[in-house]
Amino acid sequence: MFSKFNKQLETVFLDLHSKNFTVDEAAKVNVILSPSLYWVKKISLPVKNVREARTLLPSLFEDTLSDGVYSYSTYKVEDDFYIFAYDDKHILETLSAKGINPAQVASVYFAQSELYTLSEAKKIDEQNSVCVRDDIVVLLPNIWFENSTDLDISDIELSKHSLQLKQFTHIVNAKSFTMLVSVFGILIILLGVEYFIVNDKLQKTLESKDEIFVKNGLKPTMMQNTSMLKSYKKTHQKQTQIRECIGEILSLKLQNTERLTSLKLKGDTLSVTISGIKNAREKSIVKFLSDKKLYFKPTFQNETLSMEIDL
Repeated sequence: MFSKFNKQLETVFLDLHSKNFTVDEAAKVNVILSPSLYWVKKISLPVKNVREARTLLPSLFEDTLSDGVYSYSTYKVEDDFYIFAYDDKHILETLSAKGINPAQVASVYFAQSELYTLSEAKKIDEQNSVCVRDDIVVLLPNIWFENSTDLDISDIELSKHSLQLKQFTHIVNAKSFTMLVSVFGILIILLGVEYFIVNDKLQKTLESKDEIFVKNGLKPTMMQNTSMLKSYKKTHQKQTQIRECIGEILSLKLQNTERLTSLKLKGDTLSVTISGIKNAREKSIVKFLSDKKLYFKPTFQNETLSMEIDL
C-alpha cells in the first residue's frame, strides 16, 4: 500500500540536464533519480535476503566505479537482486543546482524501481529518453526513437524502495534515541555473527566467479570482458548487415536472360555482377536496390551491370 501523504506530494524527475525546478519554500517533493545519477546491476546471489546481500555490494561494483565515496542499496525481485551504487554528495549538489533544497525532499527513489513497467521510450529532455532494456531502466538518445512522448510522472504510484541520502539532517527525539541505545549492544552481537557468515559466503562467491571466468575463457576483470563483448557485438552487427545486403541482392526478380554471375566480398565492399540485361532493365534493378537504401556505384556495359556496394 502507498501512503496518502506520498500521493499528495509533487514528484519530480531529477537528471543532470534537467531544467531548474520551481518549488515553494514550504513545499516538499518526492524525487525520482535519473539513471545518470546511479549505477545499477541485476544479478543472482547465493544469499536469501537483502540484509545479507548488502554486505556484498561494494565488492560487486569494484570493477565498475571510479575512485570516490559511494553508498549502496538493493532490493529483491523474485530470485534476482537489483543492486545500486550512488554518490550522495553528487546527488545533493545536483538537487541544489536545479533549485531544490535537500531539506525539501521527502523521499528519493531510483528510476529503476519506479519506471520499470515502461512499455515504450519516454523523453526527459530534448536529447534523451528513458526506456527499459533487459529489465534495466536506461537513458538512450532521442534519435533512436521515432515517436517517443514526454515522460509524465504526475500520477505515478511510488514503490516502497525509497532511499535516504547521507548528509540529510534527521531529527531524533529522546525516546527514539533511548530505544536505539538499548538495542545497540544486541545489534553488535548479531552483526558480528552475521559478518562471519556473510564473509564465508563472499569468499565462496568470489571463488565461484573465478571458476566461471576460467571455465569460459574470460578475462580477469569485468572491464576487459566488457571490451571483448563490444568487439563481438560490432562483428555481429557487421555480419548481420552483410547477410541483409546479400538477401536484398538475392531477392531481385531476374528475367530469363539475366544471371547473377558474381558476388564477392572484399573488406567493406560487396561486388555484384549481373549479366544478360536488356531493354534498359538496369535502371529498374538500380532503382530497386536504391529503394532498399543500399549505397553503391553502378557500371553498365555490354549488357552487364556491375555494382560496388559499400557496407
